[in-house]
Amino acid sequence: MNAVEFSKVSKHFKDFSLNDINISIPEGFVTGIVGPNGSGKTTIIEMMMNILHPDRGEISLYGNKNTDASIKQQFGFVYDDLYIYDHFTIRKMKSFIAPLYDTWNEALFVHYLERFNLPERRKIKTFSKGMKIKCSLLFALAHEPECIIMDEPTAGLDPIFRKELIQLLQELMVNEKQTIFISTHITTDLDQIADYIIFINQGEIISHHSKTDLQERFFLIKGTSDFLDADTRSLFTGLLETESGFTALYDGELGLFENIDNDILIETASIEDVLYFKVKEDA
Repeated sequence: MNAVEFSKVSKHFKDFSLNDINISIPEGFVTGIVGPNGSGKTTIIEMMMNILHPDRGEISLYGNKNTDASIKQQFGFVYDDLYIYDHFTIRKMKSFIAPLYDTWNEALFVHYLERFNLPERRKIKTFSKGMKIKCSLLFALAHEPECIIMDEPTAGLDPIFRKELIQLLQELMVNEKQTIFISTHITTDLDQIADYIIFINQGEIISHHSKTDLQERFFLIKGTSDFLDADTRSLFTGLLETESGFTALYDGELGLFENIDNDILIETASIEDVLYFKVKEDA
């Protein structure tokens, strides 16, 4: 089953549109959505949460097109900032949030409160960026959601806490078989944990693959400029030329390059490589 499905979903604003979005978030896996800032990632999440409503198309959560409060109990949300009263303490916030969830687990709340080393009686407005992310995670995890949705969770964080966060998500996948959906422009995080990658640019889904498929299909080809002509240029999804040569994204079987005499270098493309060249091609 898919935790979330978008079917031909469109949303129009004055200066931006999402157009015919078809995506799925499979249960029990990590799905990442990557794209430049302003490409539509947060809008997609806000429609999942029923904050925004699509102009056209359907969104289903665990097969249910009714996104009422009972369905939302299955989801935990983690933002790049806290959308709670920052003059409250964690203790006071818990008194508001815990009663909203039938699945609230007090022992789990205490576990993560201690693990994250968060002060329960200190006002949240005094927290650092990393502490606020930990606080958001604390409340998201404490009600044992089946799916965790994260909007730019590592933006602006130092490398140490980013690594800790990735380790926590890996633990959740191993121990709890958690479904996780992450919106981010920091692709190196997804290189470590994602099972599926959705690429979005200017409100359009430009690619949707499993990470295994990406690793087997997309390659960087590097060489000197004399390799390039009309025929070879047509092989590539994206091409970057410099005075010293070229780097190109190739989508396909590598057998095509086996008998080429020119000196070329072939590397497996990273998520960032695929995003860069696909966005460059659309520009």
